[in-house]
Amino acid sequence: MALSSLIPSRVKLIDVGPRDGLQNEKAPVPAAVKIELVQRLQDAGVKEIEVTSFVSPKWVPQMGDNAEVMAGMRRSPGVLYSVLTPNMKGLESALGSRPDEIVVFGAASESFSQKNINCSIAESIERFAPVVEAALAAGIKVRGALSCALGCPYEGDIAPEKVGELARLMKQIGVQRVDVADTIGTGTPRKAQAAIEATLRHFSIDEVSGHFHDTYGQALSNTLAALEMGVWNFQASVAGLGGCPYAKGATGNVSTEDVVYMLHGMGIETGIDLDKLVDAGKFISDFLGRKPNSRVATAILNKRAG
Repeated sequence: MALSSLIPSRVKLIDVGPRDGLQNEKAPVPAAVKIELVQRLQDAGVKEIEVTSFVSPKWVPQMGDNAEVMAGMRRSPGVLYSVLTPNMKGLESALGSRPDEIVVFGAASESFSQKNINCSIAESIERFAPVVEAALAAGIKVRGALSCALGCPYEGDIAPEKVGELARLMKQIGVQRVDVADTIGTGTPRKAQAAIEATLRHFSIDEVSGHFHDTYGQALSNTLAALEMGVWNFQASVAGLGGCPYAKGATGNVSTEDVVYMLHGMGIETGIDLDKLVDAGKFISDFLGRKPNSRVATAILNKRAG
């Protein structure tokens, strides 16, 4: 019971739908649709949006229109726009688009690091160091994703110490805040708390966010476990966009609508209009030709239809 006093009264959500949600879509999503999605998210009151990534279009063709999307969106005051930059080339390409924040990503699992970015954890940090330094020098904020923090498709469970070590390395190169990410969605509440606790040895509570995938239906439970520790920043994806590449047919990102509904039901403010958020999710789902992967959106849309 003592933990409940740490639950924040306000939460800020980062919607990763335009980037993390759409990057694995096979059919191209036109820049105009991505721009409209960003617009609808900010109209709904989302204050942090992960817009795109500056990676080689050879690896992620869906993000090949990154500069066009950044140039075409109408920026809203008070909204933070972030982009993923995996290397120096990515950062150099991103600078002209004036992102507010860049995101670098490391893995708490050595096997995942090798298979995902072809280098060890230590080498990945060495690669990021000049990227972080250059971004900070350009007045751009830097966030680091601690991927596979609660489990790895190759190694299984990940020890909290490994998460803490990755957080320490990120801190060392100047990363300002980090996401504790359950990339494959296998984590459960105690694991989430242990990973966050390890991260808090190197970053303050205001510098840590939760990024939970819903592959095994644990994302809301893990969000609640993080809230009980005082975490007030979370990532989610509108309409639950983004599957999980390591579990066939499984859902990936937790849907923003489901997180918002839970938070509002707990009396926690988000500044987000749930109805407008559902509309944003319906817009992109209609374009993709499928239903929103959100229980809350489904319930609200059914209610409206009735």
